[in-house]
Amino acid sequence: MLTVGRIAARTGLSPKAVRLYEANGLIDPPERTASGYRTYTDDAVPVLGFIRQAQALGLSLKEIKDILDLQRRGEQPCALVTDLLDQHLADIEHRIADLKALRTTLKRARAQADQAVGRGDEALVCHIIEGVTTPTPPEER
Repeated sequence: MLTVGRIAARTGLSPKAVRLYEANGLIDPPERTASGYRTYTDDAVPVLGFIRQAQALGLSLKEIKDILDLQRRGEQPCALVTDLLDQHLADIEHRIADLKALRTTLKRARAQADQAVGRGDEALVCHIIEGVTTPTPPEER
């Protein structure tokens, strides 16, 4: 039997994370000693390792729970995992596009600031911000 501290150390997690996973139903509730300490079996170690790896891939606790629930019902969760990874990849692609657009806007603002200073332009607050034209965010297009 492993205490929460020992199982956390074995899996590279914090005791707080182990308790959080228990509270969210990702791992089965452990047995309790007479004094109330949680005691886990070795069976919890690979599940906690899976949770840790899934989080490293960017999956949320809810997504991980859905995967584990499928597996616990005897179903193969790989199709769900593939769908989730595809969704995360699409989200990343959108964020990259947004960041590239922001980079372009910032470079333009910096160049316009240099030009405005060179011309001696006055501004109400700051010509750097007032003179920038920002692209329309993708969700508003």
